[in-house]
Amino acid sequence: MTFLKTDRTTRPNLGDHAAGTGPDRTKRPVYVDFFPPCNNACPAGEDIQAWLDLAQAGNYREAWIKLVEQNPLPAIHGRVCYHPCEDACNRASLDTSVSIHSVERFLGDLAIKEGWKIPEPRHKSGKRALVIGAGPSGLSAAYHLARLGHEVEVFEAGPLAGGMMNFGIPAYRLPRDVLRAEYERIAAMGVKFTFDRKVSDVIAEKEAGKFEAVFIAIGAHIGKKVNIPARDAGKILDAVTFLKEVEMGNAPKLGRRVAIYGGGNTAMDAARTAKRLGVDEAMIIYRRDREHMPAHDFEADEALSEGIKIHWLRTIKNIDTTSMTVEEMRIENGRPVPTGNFETLEADSVVLALGQDTETDFLNGIEGIEFESDGTVIVNGQMMTGHPGIFAGGDMVPSERTVTVAVGHGKKAARNIDAWLRKEAYEKTPNNPLVQIDQLQVWFKTTAEAAEQPHIEPLAAVGGFEEIVSGLSEEEARYEAQRCLSCGNCFECDGCFGACPEDAVIKLGTGKRYKFNYNLCTGCGVCYEQCPCHAIEMRQEPGVENNGD
Repeated sequence: MTFLKTDRTTRPNLGDHAAGTGPDRTKRPVYVDFFPPCNNACPAGEDIQAWLDLAQAGNYREAWIKLVEQNPLPAIHGRVCYHPCEDACNRASLDTSVSIHSVERFLGDLAIKEGWKIPEPRHKSGKRALVIGAGPSGLSAAYHLARLGHEVEVFEAGPLAGGMMNFGIPAYRLPRDVLRAEYERIAAMGVKFTFDRKVSDVIAEKEAGKFEAVFIAIGAHIGKKVNIPARDAGKILDAVTFLKEVEMGNAPKLGRRVAIYGGGNTAMDAARTAKRLGVDEAMIIYRRDREHMPAHDFEADEALSEGIKIHWLRTIKNIDTTSMTVEEMRIENGRPVPTGNFETLEADSVVLALGQDTETDFLNGIEGIEFESDGTVIVNGQMMTGHPGIFAGGDMVPSERTVTVAVGHGKKAARNIDAWLRKEAYEKTPNNPLVQIDQLQVWFKTTAEAAEQPHIEPLAAVGGFEEIVSGLSEEEARYEAQRCLSCGNCFECDGCFGACPEDAVIKLGTGKRYKFNYNLCTGCGVCYEQCPCHAIEMRQEPGVENNGD
């Protein structure tokens, strides 16, 4: 949030001992720093408040550099992240959350346009690390390891980088030139990529390449199956394969009507992709109601706006050529229960979107590596498996399966790999205490709604795979960044400086904040009451007994 600065340079200097009653204080003001809820909620560990502060001042390159200290894929995240940071934003209690993802996208797109590069690492370690998988987690790990000075190679089983970002997220949500530009920036750092290289023996690859550590992030590319009696099994596809085939230019023939079975984000993407392929009708069949669906609410809204039909509380019982029998369900204690009521729906093909599994069988023979019952790999707090020097992350370990979580795993693994290579232990710096909305002194009471990103009209959107959401202009992005309340951290608004009746607040210069002259301070607390972001606390005066007030 931007405020006008107060100028008091013409006021008389009363000296250090005039007007103040410092010795009589029971409490004194202290400048403090807290941890903002947006930072706390970010799975990638971005310092959101810091880069928003730089962006609101128009320092976009500096903002991007601060952003990519933690996340190498801002143009991607600004499009596909489900922005839990905005769910946590304190501003939502005043009007609406800061549209953090739209500012992130603006910075990421500007970096691509301007050709901004990552700063070179200050030193080379001489250590070699192998990353298996070029999805979001593998790209993140490779990037952070390279920035730490290590030599990194990436083996990818597919023909290009991106993993499920390329084969699972449709182009109308993530344009491929954006994905390619972010990958190429990492490659330009010296990271070596080898495509169409599927690893079957990790230990042999590690030894042959003289790698001292390995990070595995192969993703979840296998669609889950379900036993549905079907007369024509050829009409049943899985969503992961379907989306991949479309991306590779081999879209399967779906017929006039297609049913998508599932209620997650992949089901929404599959239905919307089918609509863009020209089917007359795309319907989603899901056994729970909307309240209990795993898809994000806005995904369902966008699907419905594009003409997708959603049959809630239905489960498929059998498929017979161009029709299927579905049973109506009801929710009891949060779970779907059969009702015994059936109906028939017409569909030429069925796409199963019931989740994905990981292909981790190739790790079975490695000593120390253990698995959960669903095949995911067990790792410790350092992202290392039970085999020394082999780390894992992303969709193949137990966790929420999103791009942002995967990128966070890659960063965490890289920092622990770096420490392991140096025969040390990585210790994350503890966060400051979390600041909440009720701790803020939001005295300006200004309502400022978030800047809206333009959307293509739904009827036009289904005509192709062009990106459906546009980015913000420079003016809009700067405005949006200025909506940040700077929760818990001083942003030099001069509120304390202008409010102090004793001239006890000393300005230290731009970027250096302030300090208190306790010889003048009376402990009246006006500075504390004026601070909008709770960067000042009233603490008990040293040597004065707490009387409980």
